[in-house]
Amino acid sequence: MDVRLYYQKIRQTENSIPDDYAVVVSLETSDGGKSGVKTQVSRHIAAKLMIESRARLANQAEAAGYHADQELMRRRAEETEAGNRVQVTLLSESDIKSLKTGKSVKQ
Repeated sequence: MDVRLYYQKIRQTENSIPDDYAVVVSLETSDGGKSGVKTQVSRHIAAKLMIESRARLANQAEAAGYHADQELMRRRAEETEAGNRVQVTLLSESDIKSLKTGKSVKQ
């Protein structure tokens, strides 16, 4: 394999990718690579994967679906984290007595 040609192809492919980051879809490979896995990578990595026939550039619908899935997972993680937070309120003895007697608590 000509190394110069290899890196020239990577640069050409990298220049054809419009954004700094691209969503790629993996292809099945002889060494056990699983097809259909979507991942967001840098332009350089995307170009390298494409030249090595390990992935292809995702179309707009696939990329939009990937981003929607990532947003959903982010929201679920935030909701889970918020549910795990414990809120604590400290009250003085006089506040507790006021609550028991029904008098308003001093602010």
